[in-house]
Amino acid sequence: MIFVPLPFVFALLLWLLFLYLLRSNGALSTKPFLMLIGLCAIQSTIVGLRWGYGIAELRFVLPVLAVALPPLIYECFRGLVDHSQTSRIRLAAAPSAAFAIFILLLVQPILVDAAIIVLFAGYALALVKLAHSGPDGLDLARLESAGSAYRAMILAAACLFLSALFDILILLDFQWTSGQNALILVSNAHLFTLLLIGLAASVAARSRADKEGETVPDSAQADPTARDADVIARVDALMRDHKLYRDENLNLAKLARRTGLPARQVSSVINRVTGGNVSRYVNDFRIGEVRRILAEENTTITTAMFESGFATKSNFNREFQRVTGQSPDAWRKSARQKAEPAS
Repeated sequence: MIFVPLPFVFALLLWLLFLYLLRSNGALSTKPFLMLIGLCAIQSTIVGLRWGYGIAELRFVLPVLAVALPPLIYECFRGLVDHSQTSRIRLAAAPSAAFAIFILLLVQPILVDAAIIVLFAGYALALVKLAHSGPDGLDLARLESAGSAYRAMILAAACLFLSALFDILILLDFQWTSGQNALILVSNAHLFTLLLIGLAASVAARSRADKEGETVPDSAQADPTARDADVIARVDALMRDHKLYRDENLNLAKLARRTGLPARQVSSVINRVTGGNVSRYVNDFRIGEVRRILAEENTTITTAMFESGFATKSNFNREFQRVTGQSPDAWRKSARQKAEPAS
């Protein structure tokens, strides 16, 4: 029987994920996510060659590739927050870290493990800090998918923490048992971490809205005399008159740009006035539109869903149940029964 190391199985899954994302959304905005998934797949393949077939020389390649992951992960999720012009500089951190570890391998290899642990833990903390604003902080994610992207960010941060922890365990294992348990730790722990990072990247990439213009900087000063009621009135008017909610790619950045206000101000006002986040606020308008279509037009529920700005049926059904307490089909039947006596 042909021996196929587990890392190769994970690598295959990651490459399939890469191809799926490339075919479903080959936009330039997903390029960092594609790079991340591809890097995870390459690293998983090398792990299989190193530990499955005993190619010892690859032990020098693994740390060089490994340190490119954290900065690339951070850049992927940072790209959901803003259009910062420094993104190319941050993206250069990945090859820079790889080059630094390569030099360290040549001149001071004993410090490599410690450097990797610090790098992974540091970027994990950076992701946690990036996530402190919650889903509404992901200005460039589709409002419908912001929650999923936020959870993917938290998962990615957890994976980086776990990777740092596993590196510590592997380091201790080599010191205490001459690496007797290293194979188990690498093949099970690290590989599952790589797969989870790939899945998180895929989820976050699909939440990325199409780029459209520039955002209003958060540093822009809003009128100090403006009240929350004025801001919410402007946003309400955009929703009612221009039906912005019909855009399935609508995100906080687009909404802020149309109002001419900083994204954080729009988000904060909506949170204070409605008691919910921006995604829920927009979905309330979408559900209202769905109800109007179902009550007035003889069309399918799926058509009404797409015309109102929803992109996925699962999110639509969940939001419809939240607002009406009924399924779309049950609500339509109830609405028609109420309309029959009047006719």
